[in-house]
Formats: sequence, structure tokens, C-alpha cells
Amino acid sequence: MAEISTLDRDVSRHDGSAPPRGLAGKRLARFAARLVSPVAIIIVWQIASMTGLLPPRILASPGEILGAANRLIMSGELITGLAVSFLRVLLGFTIAFIVGVALALVAGLSRFGESAIDPPLQMLKAMPFLGLLPLFILWFGIGEAPKIGLVAFGSVFPIYLTLHGGIRGIDRKLVEAGRTLGLDTFGIIRHIVIPGALPSLLIGVRYGLSVAWLSLVVGEQINASSGIGYIITYARDFLQTDVIVVCLMVYAIMGLLTDGLVRLIEAYALRWRPQVIA
Repeated sequence: MAEISTLDRDVSRHDGSAPPRGLAGKRLARFAARLVSPVAIIIVWQIASMTGLLPPRILASPGEILGAANRLIMSGELITGLAVSFLRVLLGFTIAFIVGVALALVAGLSRFGESAIDPPLQMLKAMPFLGLLPLFILWFGIGEAPKIGLVAFGSVFPIYLTLHGGIRGIDRKLVEAGRTLGLDTFGIIRHIVIPGALPSLLIGVRYGLSVAWLSLVVGEQINASSGIGYIITYARDFLQTDVIVVCLMVYAIMGLLTDGLVRLIEAYALRWRPQVIA
């Protein structure tokens, strides 16, 4: 009987019906341990600012940064700038997603398409795309087009490269099986190619979003009259390091939030995959 009860406990531990005792406490302790170094850095940072070792003209204190964030939020300036910046990223990344997926499908499904599309894209990928901003300004002026275009140009390559690699990595036997079952080209793309390459595409989307926000940081600081980058430019002219840090933190938070959103989509879309529990 003792052996049976021990076996039951082991089975319940591995089938998910009864979580191991102390697992929640271990996770909480691990999370608390990860907070130690950031909190210590903030404390040292605040002490250095209060003692004069870190002048405000170099870097504002955490307290001043919180005060600046509160002022920007209460005045509505930060919310308005964030809305403008988010719209630019949304438009630019949407263009990059459509173009990247279309090019990857053509290059991945056709040898002629790969020969015609892949070499030019590989050449463009090697170029420093942030250095193209002056050229974009000459082409499109100083309005919204160069900023959105820079976001789209930088984001299209991760989407194309990852999806192209995912398509090329699909087992040819699956395609042959689909043709045997009577699937046409559209059916093979829908039922075999897209599900098989979806994990690679989602990785490209996550990477592309990070590049999109990076591109926007540069694009908004040149000839911008609105957005988070405009606030940074204005604060730079008046040596407001607290406002600059607040805006940089907003960029970082938005990048983390968009990455987390893609992670949620990935968890839902790829729920059929077996999960490896460490």
C-alpha cells in the first residue's frame, strides 16, 4: 500500500493535477532574486545624485525622473507623443509585414523567385539602414513618410529572412503528400507552408518589432514636430536629462509590451507544439 501511495503521488506530480509543493515559493524567490541587482543599482544611483557625484547635467536622479514622468503625464504631452509614435510604428511595421511575407513566399516557393528576389534583398540587408534617413528625406520630404519608411525598411528584413528560412526548412515529403491528397498551390500554402513556417515567422515578427522601435528613435529626432523623439530633441536642447530618460524608458516599455503581445500570439498559435518544462 505504501508503494501504491508513493506511485500515486509521483503520477499526480507529473500529470499536472497537483503541482509540486513549494513550487510557487521557489518561483517567488527566483523573481525576488532577479530584483536585487536592479534595486541596488537604483539605490546607488540615487545616493550618487544626492551626494553630487552624479551631476544632473550628466544624468538626473531616479526621483527627478519620476517627477518628470509625472509632469509629462499630467500635462498630456507624453500620452500624445506616445500615440503618435505608436501609430508610426504600426503603419511602418504593417507595410514591412505585408512586403516581407509576400517576398518570402515568392522567394521560398520558387527557384526563379529566389534567384530574382533574394540577392537584392541580401545586398540591401548589408546596408546601414539608419544611414538612409537623409536619402529618405530627399525622396519623401520632412513629413511622416520618411519616418514610416525608415521603420518599414528596417523591419522588413527580419520578417523576410526568418520566413524564407522557415519555408525552405519545410519537409518536401509534406508537400508531396499534400499534392497526393489533391491540394492545389493555394491549399499547400495554407495548410502546409504557413503552419510549418509560422514559428520562424513569429520570431521574425518579434525581431522586426524591436528594429521598428529602434528605427523610430532615430527617425523621430530629425525634423520631427511630434512624438516621443520630438520630446527628446526638445529636452536635449535644454539639457533636461530627466525628460530624456523618461522618453527612453517609454521606448523600452513599448518594445517590451509589443514583444509580450507577440509572445501571447505565439503561445496561442503554436499551442499544438509540445512544451519543454525545465
